[in-house]
Amino acid sequence: MEVDRERLRADLEANGHIGEIEVEEGWGRTVLTGTDADRQARDRFVDRLEDAGLEVRVDPVGNVAGRWMPESADSGASPVAAGSHLDSVPEGGIFDGPLGAYAALEAVRAIQESSVEPVRPLEVVSWTEEEGVRFGTGLLGSSVASGIRSREEALALTDEDGESLGEALDGIGYRGEATVDPASWSAWLELHVEQGSILESAGVPVGVVSAIAGIANCAVAFEGEANHAGATPMDERRDALAAASEFVLDVERAAREAVQEGHEAAVGTVGRLGVSPNANNVVPGRVELTTDQRDVDDAVLRGLVEAASASADRIESERPVSADFDHYRLTEPSHMSDRCVEAATGAADRAGLECSGMHSAGLHDTANVANVTDTVLLFAPSEDGVSHNPREWTDWADCANATRVLAGAMADLAT
Repeated sequence: MEVDRERLRADLEANGHIGEIEVEEGWGRTVLTGTDADRQARDRFVDRLEDAGLEVRVDPVGNVAGRWMPESADSGASPVAAGSHLDSVPEGGIFDGPLGAYAALEAVRAIQESSVEPVRPLEVVSWTEEEGVRFGTGLLGSSVASGIRSREEALALTDEDGESLGEALDGIGYRGEATVDPASWSAWLELHVEQGSILESAGVPVGVVSAIAGIANCAVAFEGEANHAGATPMDERRDALAAASEFVLDVERAAREAVQEGHEAAVGTVGRLGVSPNANNVVPGRVELTTDQRDVDDAVLRGLVEAASASADRIESERPVSADFDHYRLTEPSHMSDRCVEAATGAADRAGLECSGMHSAGLHDTANVANVTDTVLLFAPSEDGVSHNPREWTDWADCANATRVLAGAMADLAT
């Protein structure tokens, strides 16, 4: 399966100029959902889908899908779909999302230009608000399409200025009435930049993901007593930050122990703390923090949460502070289907490309779609592992090679 590397590059570069920002190094873009830049990116994507002979539709939360119905296909057969997203983080790069969307289109074009005769329709999809920057909820479009969140709930979400998603989509003309239903697909494939350095370090051009890590978030509030830093004796202090510091180290320790036990995907992070009153000469009276714990094994992930809860209980019993522990979010791990993984590895083998089995530590729309149909996630190498940054870069040859694997897997699953 051959792809047109220069055509793919031209699509990504043209998209990269939409929402382009001035940066000292790299190529930056900011494309937030419902903005004029988002409209331009969508308009161009729709044009390219239609140029390739795909019939385009838009659903009520702005998800865009284009369908190609080959003459060889059964119109009643479940489609094989692929894609990603077009929105970005503020000052992001040009590959995160758009590579997967345009690679899916290029894969369909490659199949159209080949001797393959699909028996299933092929679809190319761009999901709304994957990054979750403007409306505060990532993977939004795919969550609605997959039945995880209601359309009404999504459309009512508001940005910092009080504008709703529904109003924003109306404003750019992308609040549609059609249906994008992953449960009706035979399979879903997504190509994404790795956002890590495993592939680059190994010199491997393509990663085939077997599982996407689940995420647990816990909020903990340690309550002590603010007091004078100089006049309060050490044995009379109710230092909330000292207590929180023990908790942070316990979260790290639990993840390290899980890794030592063979669960290499396990991670534990406390990345945000609010310290009050946050003054140099005051013993901290209150600390609020959140955790981010991940693993591809649900039991291990829950074990990390249990360890955090036990830590909070221990600290509360040993120190003169209270600890309010709230496990407020759990996104369970997603596992890719064997047949889709085999299609991807088989496509890499036929293309003469080495591929590496791996897991994804970051969430992608595929995590939602995996709840309703068979899926596989592919990775292309990220230079120095940089992402969500103008310095994000994936070599054009790597983009093309990963797209060849995507096209081969789509062709296999569609025939």
